[in-house]
Amino acid sequence: MTVEITSHEELRELLGAPMPRALAKERPVLHERDRQWLAASPFCLVATAGADGSCDVSPKGDPPGFALVLDDRTIAIPERPGNRRADGYRNILDNPHVGLLFLIPGRTDTLRINGRARLVRDAPWFDDMVVKGHRPVLAVVVEIEQIFYHCAKAFLRSQLWQPESWQPEALPSRARLIKEVENPAESLADLERHYGPGYAATIYS
Repeated sequence: MTVEITSHEELRELLGAPMPRALAKERPVLHERDRQWLAASPFCLVATAGADGSCDVSPKGDPPGFALVLDDRTIAIPERPGNRRADGYRNILDNPHVGLLFLIPGRTDTLRINGRARLVRDAPWFDDMVVKGHRPVLAVVVEIEQIFYHCAKAFLRSQLWQPESWQPEALPSRARLIKEVENPAESLADLERHYGPGYAATIYS
């Protein structure tokens, strides 16, 4: 029998009260250590929700320090060439609330930022976001409301950074997955060429 949780009270009774430290760690302003973390992080997950509640989580990655600190309460994340779906960006236009999770490879803790986002198509600091000659066509500016560090338990349980636990061959190649799941017009051979060794040379074009 499936037993569903339907109230905040029931949830709290099941999980118990959070430790005082877990509640007190939230901050609205960047600490110097937060700035150092952002300077070392090459990867971020951006969570958004549309006006209708539909959700999206998009990965963002660049050389370490790609998230630009504008001031103690504001950061900016550059757009890079992608699939042009713009799911998260469309959500931001309808609902500015975002959640960010910044990772540093090998670290089992993470930096979380929650705040309100807006899309900017140009600003003087875009020049500081140029990578391999690519100047972003837009950036997500996030006004920080909450910032805190998240504990290591999920990464320890998943063994995410332990190479002996990795199984990249558990599924077919990217090209074969696309051919089997999405059934595009391109042949498998064409897809294999597209996602082959030269693919990395196209990520900023």
